[in-house]
Amino acid sequence: MSIGGFVSLVGAGPGDPELMTVKGLRRLRAADVVVYDALIDANLLSECRSDAELIYVGKRAGQHTCSQEAINRFLIDKAREGLLVVRLKGGDPFVFGRGGEEAEALEAAGIAWEVVPGVSSAIAVPAYAGIPITHRAIASSVAFVTGHEDAGRPETRIRWRALAEGADTLVVLMGLRRLEAIAEELIACGRPADTPVAVIRCGTTSEQEIVTGTLATIAAEVVRAGVTAPALIVIGEVVRLHERLRWYDMLSVYSL
Repeated sequence: MSIGGFVSLVGAGPGDPELMTVKGLRRLRAADVVVYDALIDANLLSECRSDAELIYVGKRAGQHTCSQEAINRFLIDKAREGLLVVRLKGGDPFVFGRGGEEAEALEAAGIAWEVVPGVSSAIAVPAYAGIPITHRAIASSVAFVTGHEDAGRPETRIRWRALAEGADTLVVLMGLRRLEAIAEELIACGRPADTPVAVIRCGTTSEQEIVTGTLATIAAEVVRAGVTAPALIVIGEVVRLHERLRWYDMLSVYSL
């Protein structure tokens, strides 16, 4: 039974379905309509009602099932039918997830909405790789950066020099295709070429894969390993902790 026209922008977490929040799961189980993205674990969809309408609108690099404008319109139209709509998004809706754009569209249309925050891959994926993005003895600051800006923007908004000089740890999302250019930019802006870097593919899942190197070598290491998207990049001295703290690789030993 619908509770009325309402849209929940729900973060599904970074990949492991068990990292979804209790509130997000409750919203998912109650939804009349679920509009979901490419990186959602399929096991989460089994939590939906048997009569719920499930709509895939996934986006991957260079492959868009549906435009953002069409997604916004779909959310509005379904809410106007008096339905409870869950917009299920990977990670957190407001961390490089276009949730802000969807919220603006809903607000402009007079639709009631909420955000149910999710565990962002920017935090969880390094953690599953045994990389604390802050550490009292190593890193007192962290910056989250997108590696994929709006294609229609005439120039970048990313202040690489400020990032190179100002943040101990950099976490780059959606940056795999531009990894070599990003590394070269940071070196040109003063970051030492021997700064440790980790590239983590499919973090928090059984397919997790980690490649490490330095700003000078990481692009070649990733090509050599054949790493493909989705992947997250961590840059900074905290990466050196990976070898000692890679707890997830040992998890099967404990059968948890």
